[in-house]
Amino acid sequence: MDESSRLIKEIKERVEKLREKGINLYPSGFKRDTTAEDIANRFGKMSHDELQNINDLFTLSGRVMSIRNFGKAAFMHIKDGTGSFQAYIRKDKIGDDNFTVFKLIDVGDHVGISGSVFRTKTDELTLLADSIVILSKSQRPLPEKYHGLIDVEVRYRQRYLDLIVNDYVKSTFVLRSRILKNIRDFFYNQGYMEVETPMMQAIPGGATARPFKTYHNTLDMDFYLRVAPELFLKRLVVGGFEKIFELNRNFRNEGISTNHNPEFTMLEFYTAYATYEDMMDITEELLTHLIKKIFNQSTIKYQDNMLDFSTPWRRISLVDSLRDIGGMPEDIISNSKTIVDFADSKGVEVENSWEIGKVLFALFEHLVEPKLIQPTFITNYPIEVSPLSRRSDKEPGIAERFELFIAGKEIANGFSELNDPDDQRDRFLKQVSLRDSGDEEALFMDSDYIRALEYGLPPTAGEGIGIDRLVMILTDSPSIRDVILFPHMRKK
Repeated sequence: MDESSRLIKEIKERVEKLREKGINLYPSGFKRDTTAEDIANRFGKMSHDELQNINDLFTLSGRVMSIRNFGKAAFMHIKDGTGSFQAYIRKDKIGDDNFTVFKLIDVGDHVGISGSVFRTKTDELTLLADSIVILSKSQRPLPEKYHGLIDVEVRYRQRYLDLIVNDYVKSTFVLRSRILKNIRDFFYNQGYMEVETPMMQAIPGGATARPFKTYHNTLDMDFYLRVAPELFLKRLVVGGFEKIFELNRNFRNEGISTNHNPEFTMLEFYTAYATYEDMMDITEELLTHLIKKIFNQSTIKYQDNMLDFSTPWRRISLVDSLRDIGGMPEDIISNSKTIVDFADSKGVEVENSWEIGKVLFALFEHLVEPKLIQPTFITNYPIEVSPLSRRSDKEPGIAERFELFIAGKEIANGFSELNDPDDQRDRFLKQVSLRDSGDEEALFMDSDYIRALEYGLPPTAGEGIGIDRLVMILTDSPSIRDVILFPHMRKK
């Protein structure tokens, strides 16, 4: 029998002994009047003598994290949702029967405890128990204290256990919640309205990505989990909502990596009568607002880099970045005959049939993107890789589009929206042709969206921000799985 099985067997035996004594191991609810944080705030600075004048009893509850037995007395550390506190259990204080029950309590059990506060000889603030009850009996042992839960595979598959024993993991998700709240507050204060659009779509659109497919029995039709909410959000702008945002999930049937999860959180926002340059300004304002609120400074550490969010951030065109950052010779950048050979020499897989803009984009991802450590806007993307973006009036082959990169990661994608229905129809048809030739990430034709544009989409700019990647940076997390509570995993 291995160690884990032996421990489980011993716990099961204690469970049976408690039940034989008529102890309800899973009672309904528990009334507590304070928390670990409250106790620390109220009495943390009081001396031993000052605490002797406090005669009040306090009732707390939480999970037992450690027990040190000394025969007729014991110390316990108990953790609730606000922190942890030490409790001192004495046989002569709680009585023989209750102490017998206490001896059958395990690390991992939830307990309710009442008592008074005092300081031990080592000056630790402690609750002297008058009573203790079991609120929920744990029937599996927690990982051993000094080794903890280290195995990444187990941590992700059993996040509940990860949260119990690794406080830093819990703090990551507490910070994630604060980030989301501050994002919402920012947009509410800017006059935006939060909306919700369909998760299941008859025609997936808004991004070049492979969708998940499902089927609705009653309607007798296929649906797709959305890859992006973009086309529905722009329908709302057509309908008259001039400043909107959605903070919700997207689904893409693609690979899994430290930067990719098939289900992820995206912020998308749209502003009528704005341009992609306005979106860059808003993005700077949003992220500097977040960092000031959370860290009260403009620089943060991410892995091995110090990131400086002082504005203005660098703005450079994709072509210029290939030359200045990627080291690509300028004469090759515009030469459709030699650029494929250059890509091949750099180990970048491209096809001879690709238009030059698509090749440039592939080279950018390989040569430039990993080097964009400080917040940087890359602008002026080729129209071939921007099927929903407005063309530049000065350079029709260029889209009024940008992407934001931080720490070598794409964080945001925004552009002036294409609102010419004829141009959009032509680009959809080109995407359909790519899909027919085997490109599973190409867009579908969406005739209703074209119809919406024909009613008139005002000059509009929009943007999507990958929340999980942003949270990775703000919590100094190396993998996207570290900031998603339940990341998708392969079957064991």
